Amino acid sequence: MDDLKALSRIIGNDFELENELSAEQLREKMVHAFSWLLDNDISKMMNILYRTDVDEERLKSLLIGRSQLPSAEVIADEYIRRQMQKVETRKKYST
Repeated sequence: MDDLKALSRIIGNDFELENELSAEQLREKMVHAFSWLLDNDISKMMNILYRTDVDEERLKSLLIGRSQLPSAEVIADEYIRRQMQKVETRKKYST
C-alpha cells in the first residue's frame, strides 16, 4: 500500500490524480491519459516519457512486440514500470 501511495505521488508530478486509487484504477487512468496524449498532444507525451527516463529503445521494442495491445496500454504500462523502479530505488536507499 505504501508503494502504491509513493507511486501515485510520483505520477502526480506529471498527471492530476485523485487520492486513494487502486493499482487497477491508476493503470486505467494512465491508459486513458496516454490515449488522449497520443491523439492530441504527442509532444507533451514525449516530454513526459523523456523526463521520466522511459527507455526509448525498450518502448519501441514493446510496441512492436505487443502490437495486439493498444499503444496507450503499452506506453502506460512502461511508464508505470519505470515510475515503480524509482519508488523501489528510493525505498532501497532511504533505509
